[in-house]
Amino acid sequence: MFFYRSKQKNNQNSENKAYSKKQKIWDIASILSLVALAWFIQNAQNILRNTKYLQVSEDIPPLVMPTGDPHIRALMRTISASESSGKNTYALLYGGDHVHDLSQHPDQCIPIKTQVNKGKCSTASGRYQFLTSTWLEKASKYHPNPYETSDGIVYSFEPEYQDIVVYRWLKDHHQWNADILTLLKQNRVEDALSELSGVWTSLGGGIEDNLVTPFLPKLYRQFLAEELASTSKKLAIQ
Repeated sequence: MFFYRSKQKNNQNSENKAYSKKQKIWDIASILSLVALAWFIQNAQNILRNTKYLQVSEDIPPLVMPTGDPHIRALMRTISASESSGKNTYALLYGGDHVHDLSQHPDQCIPIKTQVNKGKCSTASGRYQFLTSTWLEKASKYHPNPYETSDGIVYSFEPEYQDIVVYRWLKDHHQWNADILTLLKQNRVEDALSELSGVWTSLGGGIEDNLVTPFLPKLYRQFLAEELASTSKKLAIQ
């Protein structure tokens, strides 16, 4: 009887040890699986981010305006990367549709379906997504060729004029709390973007960050390199 009980106890101990060993193996396998899953998710996110960055950087065309400081030009391309990336951005309406008549600001109020302003409408148009009111205000200061009609003064919304108005606005340090060009020349890109985010709310720190927002400083530096190279090429030709 004693021998039988001892044998039974030994068998139970062996089973417990075997179960404990299997449990440890299972625990280790579970931990390794979780680590592998975390690694996969992180790398998948990095791949998606890199893919998005490459897509955006390739989608941003040069400016129609042929001249100007390369730092401001690069900033303008950065703004459009966040606000209106894609084809034919100068004719882009808020929401993704396009217009054909750029003789003046389209002034079409498109319903907003997302973000904090849902339920309102937006007149944002063009490469820099000018609201009608903002365009009229800034064009009155910076547009090089306004013309008068029976309905009042008209400011052409053609691509080059969009560029010129934004360029002059960005360069005018009286319009901002900081000198944008100086910030850019000091490589303080993030500070410059932050200063502008009250106007272009997708530049970071605004109310409408998007998938492109985290890449903007990197995109700016890429665009600056391209603009500097283009400037050097033009000087060499001259």
